[in-house]
Amino acid sequence: MADLLNIADYREQARKLLPHGLFEFVDRGTEDEVALFNNRRAFEAIKLVPRTLVDVSQRSAATSLFGKPLKMPLAIAPTGAAGLMWHDGEIALAQAAATAGIPFTVATGSLTSMERVAREAGGSLWFQLYMWPDRKASYGLVARAEAAGYEALVVTVDTAVGSNREYNVRNGFTIPFRFSARNVLDVMSSPRWMLRVLARYALTTGLPQYENYPPEMRRSVVARPMGKAMKKTDALTWEDLRELRRVWPRTLIVKGILDPGDAARAIECGADGIVISNHGGRMLDSSIAPLDALPGIAKTVQKRVPLLLDGGIQRGSDIAKALALGADAVLVGRSTLYGLAVSGERGAGHVLALLHEELVRVMGLIGRPLISDLDTHCLV
Repeated sequence: MADLLNIADYREQARKLLPHGLFEFVDRGTEDEVALFNNRRAFEAIKLVPRTLVDVSQRSAATSLFGKPLKMPLAIAPTGAAGLMWHDGEIALAQAAATAGIPFTVATGSLTSMERVAREAGGSLWFQLYMWPDRKASYGLVARAEAAGYEALVVTVDTAVGSNREYNVRNGFTIPFRFSARNVLDVMSSPRWMLRVLARYALTTGLPQYENYPPEMRRSVVARPMGKAMKKTDALTWEDLRELRRVWPRTLIVKGILDPGDAARAIECGADGIVISNHGGRMLDSSIAPLDALPGIAKTVQKRVPLLLDGGIQRGSDIAKALALGADAVLVGRSTLYGLAVSGERGAGHVLALLHEELVRVMGLIGRPLISDLDTHCLV
């Protein structure tokens, strides 16, 4: 990994290793990818102001979130494709997070069951929930997460209807995985991935499927373009959030908020934390960038609950900017998937180490040795 010096390097290496359709599923946005572009442009538009002659010899990225210590203000976002980046990728990614001293979020669409991740990976674990039309089945997932010891429930609220990811249709990449005339050549052109990921599944547990689904639902899921096979509901309301608050006894986080009024209402419904997110630019292509939404939401929330910023993080300087604008931590998704695709737990861990190293370096260069020193005075 000596030649992999940043996330862009890992992205390029992952592009070479993965089948084209799978890489595009992870890497791309939706429609014209305006939101994906704007997520990055929002970070690039903000500049940092160095403060000099400050003792920065004792820099630390350590912080706390929901009463728990973190080695850096970061958690790994829920990503359903982790199990396709690497064999048992969710476990490898959770282990990398545990080593880095940060939380890992298991997705509803994980290809490894939440119980197995908890049993084999350990660390600080959160579970991300998509509400299904069958509320009873959804609450069954919540009960399983509680029984397995998950510390937080992250309910995603920005997927009322499916997004328009045209490239998935063109590439013919589906979950559950099925060979087709369109994707067989793609898979064959990625022999290392085929041997160390797909073949290992085929020889052990069978081709990947949604392991958190109840057995009857798992059997009924047909092979559809990735991102469209997941059963979700378009009838989710604030009352559903109140009901989740009633049934979930631990930390409740609402993911997918971009409007200050929605942030305030989520708190009224019992949310313990809010993730400001446009789903990585993968849902509404004309959505506001999360970083642009952050100041208004921070002003409305007034530190009543922690705010997490999700979308576009590629450098330690991005983390510093988000925290200076009012976030308490950030989520990363694609970045650790690139590392996972390259070399499993080791690659994901190296990506996290790079982000930590970059953040601490930036803090030194701008004269803010502690996370609590990052505020709007750092920014232009």
